[in-house]
Amino acid sequence: MNEKPVLIVREGQLTGQRWTIENDVFVIGRGNDCQIILPERQVSRHHVKILQRDGGYVLQDLGSKNGTHINGVKIQGAVPLQDGDEIQIALAVKLVFVGSDATLPLTFDPPTLQGDLVIDEAQRAVFIKEEEMSPPLSLAQFRLLQLLYDAKGAVCSRDDIVDVVWPETGGLGVSEQAIDALVRRLRDRLSEVDEHNYIVTVRGHGFRLDNEPH
Repeated sequence: MNEKPVLIVREGQLTGQRWTIENDVFVIGRGNDCQIILPERQVSRHHVKILQRDGGYVLQDLGSKNGTHINGVKIQGAVPLQDGDEIQIALAVKLVFVGSDATLPLTFDPPTLQGDLVIDEAQRAVFIKEEEMSPPLSLAQFRLLQLLYDAKGAVCSRDDIVDVVWPETGGLGVSEQAIDALVRRLRDRLSEVDEHNYIVTVRGHGFRLDNEPH
């Protein structure tokens, strides 16, 4: 497991995307030479940078026009980053700093995704257009659907699926065919209630949930 920190977009045009901070200097902004390119107009070309310092990481605003906040407080200069800090870029984009992907959360509570498909995690129930699926999904099908649901439209890789659906395997011995068969079975179950294709295959990358109202 990679111990590098991770940034996850919680609000903005790229909601659900995540990046591992691989570089000693990691620049965020609208410019094409940034490590994270944010499309919002309010974001400066070079808005902020993350630096490795004294075994940790700091966030430094680069004189941006519309400023940077950490946990709601506007920053000046370089500020240390802690696991779970919320970074707000120009009041347009919110990022969450996760200390390493070893502790990467699979979900954010409460879920904010609104669509025709809704999951009640506590009851392990799935509703499509307010109709509860019956009989319930198998555990593997439910784990897969919840992974895609919590990603809020972002792509989940096959490795993500193995880690969540078959955690006891440590990623070993789960074939591509097993993943495809599970996806197919889940699609079939969802289509019993609604013909809409909720699970979209993104070739070469994985799968995502299309939960836009339709």
